[in-house]
Amino acid sequence: MERFTKEQILAAVRERYGAVARSQGSECGCSPGCCSASNSADEKSRGLGYSADDVAIAPEGANLGLGCGNPQAIASLKAGETVLDLGSGGGFDCFLAARAVGQTGRVVGVDMTADMVSLARKNADKGGYANVEFRLGEIEHLPAADASVDVIISNCVVNLSPDKPQVYREAYRVLRSGGRLAISDVVASAPIPEDVEKDIAAYSACVAGASSLDELTRMLTEAGFTEIRVQPKDESRSFIREWSTEYRVEEYALSATIEAVKP
Repeated sequence: MERFTKEQILAAVRERYGAVARSQGSECGCSPGCCSASNSADEKSRGLGYSADDVAIAPEGANLGLGCGNPQAIASLKAGETVLDLGSGGGFDCFLAARAVGQTGRVVGVDMTADMVSLARKNADKGGYANVEFRLGEIEHLPAADASVDVIISNCVVNLSPDKPQVYREAYRVLRSGGRLAISDVVASAPIPEDVEKDIAAYSACVAGASSLDELTRMLTEAGFTEIRVQPKDESRSFIREWSTEYRVEEYALSATIEAVKP
């Protein structure tokens, strides 16, 4: 029996990240550490593998420090490609992708939180990103045409979905043949404790909704993907332990890179 309905989970996630957008990062998403003066969003991103140049080129307010990895590092983006970012937030990864694909490429960010989409659009205007657009929508029902995307990226978002198989089916639908999935997300390295699963806030904090490696591989396979590679990052325990003062999250959750190809 499900602890919460899909609607309850979506509402909790939307409220949490709406608050983050309205405060432009002073409210917290997955990581409480992003809010402390000693661990700014930029510092957190550098710790996740982004370069100082990556952090510097993004418009002010785009990097909210919400990620758990760097999907740019595995996406191998090329000039002219079309990129779709699932859960694009303030637009940070979209703006980095725009630099990689160039003026002949295109980047689309999708987020279900109206405040986030509004913030990202303002950031795009500030930075003059003519080849980036942001759309309001759920990642379970992507506002994108069939076979219209070369690469899908995402950073610590799919774990928030109450219907992950549908997310991967949608990703498969919008990718062109040969298109690839390159995301960073949280995975469950051990069974998630029952008290965590009963805490609705733990869903919106990127913990309670994490899938195991076996579950993740099965969902991707059933969606039609091949060349599936899931690589947990044991070193991520160092920042994941800061995500909760109530739970020992690092004992059962890890950041991972997830790659797959649509044949």
